[in-house]
Amino acid sequence: MKDRSERQQQLLEVLNRKQDAVTGSDLASQMGVTRQVVVHDIAILRAAGHPILSTPRGYWLQPQSTLKNRYVLAVSHPPDLTQTELTILVDHGIHVLDVAVEHPLYGELRGSLHLASRRDVAFFMEQLKNAGATLLSSLTDGEHLHTVECSDLQSLNEASAKLRAAGIHVFDSGPVA
Repeated sequence: MKDRSERQQQLLEVLNRKQDAVTGSDLASQMGVTRQVVVHDIAILRAAGHPILSTPRGYWLQPQSTLKNRYVLAVSHPPDLTQTELTILVDHGIHVLDVAVEHPLYGELRGSLHLASRRDVAFFMEQLKNAGATLLSSLTDGEHLHTVECSDLQSLNEASAKLRAAGIHVFDSGPVA
């Protein structure tokens, strides 16, 4: 049996080789431990400064971004337009990093998304349905923020126009410092 530091190093190596997220169950199987041990090891690695994200599809080692422009996009829409919103964004080459809402009691609540393709959006929507979960935006009557990355501002402007045409309210967005 591997000691903890060997296992954590192996976890980093597995995550580093993968282009996409890896489920906790898959990591546990590869390491020969329980999923709970993987969760604990991931927490220790994060505390040590490793940029490991937890997404709806599993764990992901955040790579250096090739899309240099990061923006915050503020939108508002009913839940039934979520798939439309996300599909429009990824179709314009926009990587949707997260979703955030401003809750009156808890302050900012944020969830990692990391959606970059229609396949990612379909998987997210399927997980939403299967889990019987509610969207963060349901806490704020549909108003929410996305941190997004794209190659240029024109892509974001074109996507914003398409969102508006689809009945999604888009507030002014700005670059992330």
